[in-house]
Amino acid sequence: MKKLHLLLLFFLALNWCYAQEKKQEPKTLEPGASAPDFSLKGIDGKMHSLSTYADADVLAILFTCNHCPTAQAYEERVIDLVEDYSDKSFQLVAISSNAPNAISLSELGYSDLSDTYEEMQQRAKEMSYNFPYLYDGDAQEAALAYGPVATPHLFVFDKARKLRYVGRLDASEKPGTANAEDARAAIDAVLAGKEVPNPTTKTFGCSIKWAWKDEWVQKQEEAWAQEEVSLEPISADGIRQLIANSSDKLRLINVWATWCGPCVMEFPEFIEIDRMYRGRDFEFISISADKPDKEDKVLSFLRKKEASNQNYLFNMDDKYALIEAIDPNWQGALPYTILVEPGGTIVYSQQGTIDPQEIKKTIVENQYIGRYY
Repeated sequence: MKKLHLLLLFFLALNWCYAQEKKQEPKTLEPGASAPDFSLKGIDGKMHSLSTYADADVLAILFTCNHCPTAQAYEERVIDLVEDYSDKSFQLVAISSNAPNAISLSELGYSDLSDTYEEMQQRAKEMSYNFPYLYDGDAQEAALAYGPVATPHLFVFDKARKLRYVGRLDASEKPGTANAEDARAAIDAVLAGKEVPNPTTKTFGCSIKWAWKDEWVQKQEEAWAQEEVSLEPISADGIRQLIANSSDKLRLINVWATWCGPCVMEFPEFIEIDRMYRGRDFEFISISADKPDKEDKVLSFLRKKEASNQNYLFNMDDKYALIEAIDPNWQGALPYTILVEPGGTIVYSQQGTIDPQEIKKTIVENQYIGRYY
């Protein structure tokens, strides 16, 4: 029994040491280092390793992700890069190492997608990626071995899989202002058997979301849970003013009721959307179509859903007055959702439940929001 107890203590200590080691952000590989091997699942459902790309004279490993605005700003440049070198002995492999559990909703303000494997598949399909895209978000084995500090972060290896370049794609994040010049110069040099003139550059972007850094996500959720939830009465004229939208924010308005099953079921989706984009030029407003004397019931529901956005209760029993104030094109069925630009232009309307993914994409691609800094 004593030996078993000691053995248990040994394994507990070993696990503790491993956990502490994982909490140390790894050192970035330096030129001359050998490419660490990996075994990662690609969006094609297959397992990928270094040997998968043994035929390429030059192998570029790009650490990137879905949600980072900088990574998104470089997407088309990466696609163009791969296309331009398609007749060369060159292979680019993209790896997403972010741990989904370490990404707060507030960090998704420039995207409609997070960094799960399924969302990687979706983004790659939408953007027609012409390169492998591998998931490293669970064990983060590749990130720990290569040491990327931001997304995107590029590592270029020669035929012997020695690192010849590490750093940025180019020096200008804004799409249309650069063409991955640093990456191309490095690739051209390695293909020609020459030294890379500038083998190390700094990179800019979102930090890697390490799995052990999920404490911030928990603190953010706790903070949201403590925010005040309020409910104010609103008249038909007040609603018309909301629709006119004299603010400088993109305004999402959802008309719902506690007695409406689909309304209640989808309401958490709006809370998620609010938390994603509230840090941008965006606001979510809910308008309850419950009777004015149901204020307590409506407020109780909103508190349970932690709806710290702006909430209103229509102050009349006349639902037709509500319909006309919201949108004359609305036929009256709940729920009803509209997206209104500053100045009052309705760019999205939906009678019935929303498609959350569709509306997130509509929001982030709107001219008042956008995917880039």
